[in-house]
Amino acid sequence: MDAGALSPVQETALATAYARALDSRSPRSILGDTVADEVVGRIDFDFTGLGVTRGVVCLVAVRARMLDDRIRGFVAEHPDAVVVDLGAGLSTGVFRVDPPPTVDWYSVDLPGMIALREVSLPHRDRSHSVAASVAESDWLRAIPAGRPAIVFADGLFPFLSDAVVAETVGRITGHFRSGVLAFNDYGTVSRLNRFAKLVMARKPMFRTMYGQWAFRGFRDARTPERWNAGLELVEETSAMHAPEVALFPPLLRFGSRVGARVPAVASKARVLCYRFEPPDHAR
Repeated sequence: MDAGALSPVQETALATAYARALDSRSPRSILGDTVADEVVGRIDFDFTGLGVTRGVVCLVAVRARMLDDRIRGFVAEHPDAVVVDLGAGLSTGVFRVDPPPTVDWYSVDLPGMIALREVSLPHRDRSHSVAASVAESDWLRAIPAGRPAIVFADGLFPFLSDAVVAETVGRITGHFRSGVLAFNDYGTVSRLNRFAKLVMARKPMFRTMYGQWAFRGFRDARTPERWNAGLELVEETSAMHAPEVALFPPLLRFGSRVGARVPAVASKARVLCYRFEPPDHAR
């Protein structure tokens, strides 16, 4: 499959998929996502030109592992759950998590990326694609509202404006009766954006990615609670505290352990989880 029809921003999903594929080839793999490696092999694209570093591979893998673990926990508690992957790209999370057949998994992304998913990923029962922008108001119509839901976003929010992120959260809490919203977060994105542009200046793919970041982010993890009365922070965990850091290369492992001691640094690689329920039941 040729990925040439994707926009520059959509192509950043290829870098994430390639990072997971590279991790699967490592003898100290964090995800063990061999399906991601198979998917990358089916796409006609020069992945080596993306400039994906070992550090990127480790960060992508550990944040996906953290989200996978939280999805598994939710599904174990709610075997009739709905799982929604926002900005799914070429994610093969449904194969890693391997939920029971009572769970429906929805992958939401722009039409071009969904088309690429359809021809690149293996078929999986109870796995559904939703071709839409989350900035639109009607993408949730295709997803059942009456079942417990875990909605997650791995890398999507920085590409959306502050207003769209808040509106998206509002639509999620307004549509589902109850559930969890989980996403990886970079703290105050605008400052990280300026730093990343300098670091990645010679890597076209990452220059495009960081140049498109629009969400300013937030330092206080409770900020989204102010967007919606039904939202409650239940977990804030830095990737630098994850046990999988032990699998990082020595220098990166050392840097991560040092960074984990500095809150301002650790917050640049965190996973946030919020519980939501109808406002009249909110705490």
